[in-house]
Amino acid sequence: MTEPTLVDSHCHLDRLEGADQPGAVAQYLADARENGIGHVLCVSIDMGNVHDVLAIAREHEGVSASAGVHPNEEPDPATEPDAATLRDLALDPVVVAVGETGLDYFRSGEDEDMEWQRERFRRHIGVAREVGKPLIIHTRAAAEDTLTILREERAEECGAVMHCFAEDRDVARRALDMGFYISLAGIVTFKNAVELKEVAKMVPEDRLLVETDAPYLAPVPNRGKPNRPAWVRHTAEHVAELRGTSLEALAATTTANFHRLFPRAEAAA
Repeated sequence: MTEPTLVDSHCHLDRLEGADQPGAVAQYLADARENGIGHVLCVSIDMGNVHDVLAIAREHEGVSASAGVHPNEEPDPATEPDAATLRDLALDPVVVAVGETGLDYFRSGEDEDMEWQRERFRRHIGVAREVGKPLIIHTRAAAEDTLTILREERAEECGAVMHCFAEDRDVARRALDMGFYISLAGIVTFKNAVELKEVAKMVPEDRLLVETDAPYLAPVPNRGKPNRPAWVRHTAEHVAELRGTSLEALAATTTANFHRLFPRAEAAA
C-alpha cells in the first residue's frame, strides 16, 4: 500500500515512542512509506531538541526540519535563543521552516503575564522574514493575539501554516485572508469535532495541509495510542470524505500545497 503519496506536514520524529532505540526512526519512516507517505516535516520545539531534529533530517531521506521554540517552553536565560541564534539555525540547509512558534495561553493562569511568549513569537517572525522561510504557527486559547501579532509583524511576507488547527471558521477565514495555510491533524476525525469538520470543508483547495503532530493526537481509529507518521493517511481519508473527494485527489492537492509553502523541502531531503 504505497499510493497515494501524502506528506505529514508536522510531526516530532525524535519524540515517537521508542525513537531513541537504534533503527526506530528508520522503521517509522519505512512504515510511513508503506502507507503512501512520501515526506515528513520533523518539527523542533526547543533548543534542547533542535540539533536532534536537524540530525534526523540529515540522516533520513524524505525528511526535512524546522527550527524554533514552542510557546509552552518556559523562558530560561541560559537557553532562550536570541535572533542571531535562531537565524543561524534557520539557515541550515535541512531547515525549511521557522517554528513551531506562536502563543499558548491554555496552560497558563489567567493572571500570568504572557508578554514573554509574545516577545518570543515576534522574534521568530522577524527571523522568518529575514531568512525567507515560512512559519509554523501554534495557537491555543490565544487566537486573537496570535492573529494580531502575525499581522503587526507582517508575517504574510514569509508565509505561514496554522498547524493542528482547532479553531472556528472565523479564525480560519481571518488566517486565510492573510494568505496562510490551514493544517488539519487527527482532531478532525474525532466525533465531537463538529466545528472543525466544517472548517475542513471550507478551506480552499490550495491552502489545505494534513499532519499527525505525532506522537500526539492519533486519529480515529487509533485515538488514544501514540501517534505515528503513517497514520496521517487516516486523517487524509476523513478530510477527503468530508470534502466529497477521493483520497488520491486530496493527497495530490495537499502534497502540492506543502511543496508550494515549503519549496526547500525537496532539496533538504
